[in-house]
Amino acid sequence: MAAAAEKPLSTGVIFGTSGLGGIAGWMCVHPFNTLAVRMNLATMSANAGPQLSFAQFSSKLIKTEGFASLYNGLGAGCLRQVFYATSRYGLFEKFRDVCAQYRKTDFAQRFATASVAGGCAAVISCPIEVCLVRMSNDASLPVDQQRGYKNVFDAIMRIAKEDGFSAFYRGVQPFAMRAMLVGGTQVATYDQFKMTYADFGISGIANQFCSSMSAGLIYSIVTMPFETAKNRMAFQKLDPITKEMPYRGTFQTIGKIAAADGVLSLWWGFLPYYGRCGGHTVTMFIFVDQIRTAYRKNFMTDK
Repeated sequence: MAAAAEKPLSTGVIFGTSGLGGIAGWMCVHPFNTLAVRMNLATMSANAGPQLSFAQFSSKLIKTEGFASLYNGLGAGCLRQVFYATSRYGLFEKFRDVCAQYRKTDFAQRFATASVAGGCAAVISCPIEVCLVRMSNDASLPVDQQRGYKNVFDAIMRIAKEDGFSAFYRGVQPFAMRAMLVGGTQVATYDQFKMTYADFGISGIANQFCSSMSAGLIYSIVTMPFETAKNRMAFQKLDPITKEMPYRGTFQTIGKIAAADGVLSLWWGFLPYYGRCGGHTVTMFIFVDQIRTAYRKNFMTDK
């Protein structure tokens, strides 16, 4: 039984199911991402106001812009998963399996391979990440400053035309650092938590849920400052006075935000961020595992 369950999948199936699981999971948590980005960027001095709680902020946003506003940038979010989830989770499994041929798989190996896979995935998907951040927060700008992208493909074309190709990689440094931490603390710890909870007799969907929520909580806490830096760098505009970008590097951005708004502002919007991270971790891994289970059952059974 165990041998049949562990029958290896082809490379195409590994990457394909990773992408499908990522997209399906993202469709469930996209509203949390919109709220997380909006709350996080609301602390910018240019449009800062009274800091509202998650419930107050959500209620105000829905009341003023409508429930559908929570799905602004959904196309960019799903397209991001095509590149990000597919490459991050797919590369992790390939790296892990190759390394397993030379040494026993342990937590350190999972952490290292997942971190490298995460960094690679971030570089691959950064252009779509920039589109996602801009589309999610565009409505918060004054009307005369809104970019008004029609969809993700319009955003791609206009960013290339108006800001140049380099604009697609604004924030790539903190995004890659965050992705490496996500890789280590989400993918690797999920793998580890699955075995730990299994030792306690927890299996099936319950095991996937507990493992996902545990991994999601850890990586949300660890990566939030880098998410904040990435959002600021991706959304920033040229300063009309200095003619320079206010945020130039990961640690310069983190330091500038902490100095201007306080250290805790780096975690502003944590609840919706965890809703997105924890929720996506849960839904993505459950979808991936269930899709693979169905694939094995329907296409890999012995005739």
